[in-house]
Amino acid sequence: MHIHITPRHLPLTDGIEMYVRNKLSHLDHFERRILGAHVVLWLDHSAPPKKQFRVKVHLAVPGPDLYAESGEADLYAAVDKAEEKLTNELRKRKTKMVDHKRHMEARRKEKARRFGK
Repeated sequence: MHIHITPRHLPLTDGIEMYVRNKLSHLDHFERRILGAHVVLWLDHSAPPKKQFRVKVHLAVPGPDLYAESGEADLYAAVDKAEEKLTNELRKRKTKMVDHKRHMEARRKEKARRFGK
């Protein structure tokens, strides 16, 4: 997965970059076909101190793309919260796809049983 990180109003250190890449690489566990991620990290001076560090993630996957945004007093906590939101969205998406496949398979079997095919 290609990860593009854009910092705004804060320096992008190696530690921050490695932390973000490590967190987002764990998303491959839920969806193997992730095309890429665009992460924007910024320090919002006009926001309240509890939500000063903001993280916005755009995850490109086949079908509708996924987005997550979070704000915290600590940059690492904001990254954690955004990753958690994306994890929940990917789980929801995977469950929806599996349920749809099961439903279609059950309909196919019922149709075959009913019409003898």
